[in-house]
Amino acid sequence: MTIKEGTIPTILGTMVTIAGLISKRSTRKNLAWGIVGFGIAHIILGGMDLIQHRNDGDILGDK
Repeated sequence: MTIKEGTIPTILGTMVTIAGLISKRSTRKNLAWGIVGFGIAHIILGGMDLIQHRNDGDILGDK
């Protein structure tokens, strides 16, 4: 079982984006928005990989 290329960056980006949104309350707003930006960038890049490799099998890469 292999994980399809792009899955991990997409999941990681989602987690980082949520962490940035949660941290807006306790940290500086500019830092929190920077963290959100990095998370969104990971979601976009991971999504591009998923779309590029969409015909390689199911989400786990099994054929």
